Amino acid sequence: MRKLPALFLTAAAVLATAPAVAETYKLSILPRFFPERLTAMMTPLAAHLSQVTGQKVELVLAKNFEDYEARVKLGEIVIGYENPVVFARVAERHEALATAIDPKTGERFRGILITRPDSGIKGLADLVGKRVLIVGKTSAAGFISQKASLREANIPLAKLTLDEAADNRQENVLIGVSIGDADAGFIAEDAFHVADKYIAPGSVVKVAETAWLPNWALSVDRALPADVKEKLRQGLVSLPKDDPVLKAMDITGFKAAQDSDYAVVRQVVGEP
Repeated sequence: MRKLPALFLTAAAVLATAPAVAETYKLSILPRFFPERLTAMMTPLAAHLSQVTGQKVELVLAKNFEDYEARVKLGEIVIGYENPVVFARVAERHEALATAIDPKTGERFRGILITRPDSGIKGLADLVGKRVLIVGKTSAAGFISQKASLREANIPLAKLTLDEAADNRQENVLIGVSIGDADAGFIAEDAFHVADKYIAPGSVVKVAETAWLPNWALSVDRALPADVKEKLRQGLVSLPKDDPVLKAMDITGFKAAQDSDYAVVRQVVGEP
């Protein structure tokens, strides 16, 4: 039997005992704000999740809602933070680990109707025949919440002219309404002041709140190892409410979640 060189055997032994190269998990957020704000919101979370998993968690930003959804479905985004509508659309690939807890509204949130002070629009019934700027068809608080309220009020969407905001940004809805590009707009309740530095003071007013929806989901790729999922879940739900990670995200905590928590959204999403 031919003997292998000692150098080869030594190298093989080193390779056999060397630790595996750490995997990088890509974290992203549905891009409802400008990149600068999204980066500030999510960078502390990426660092925290890297620590609790022992793996590198890298923040990546999507160009818009469609890009985010496509990258989740392709498996490029392993850890996602998205509204309940988009979660419902990517649930075949991702599963819910935790639900965000808002400091004011808890485990739920809603949208609002905005307009200019002189528009004459006082509520949803006044939107018939009007041009309305929405965040996007997959925006929970920038469309689905309002859609649910219109449905309850028996106001068909077909009686409104809907336009989607550039890049699905909440700021762009506020700016568009303020300069008269639309008669009214649909945005998230907590986004009312995100464009204050871009618009004239008092140029936009809130005239109605719309339907409640379950809060944002922190989801992960279903193929992620079970032990990593559990580390992520525990790392989220154990955060104290005054933690810098949560402060950066404008929330007070996470609650353990499962896919069924978001089933209520599917009915409204699927209706014309």
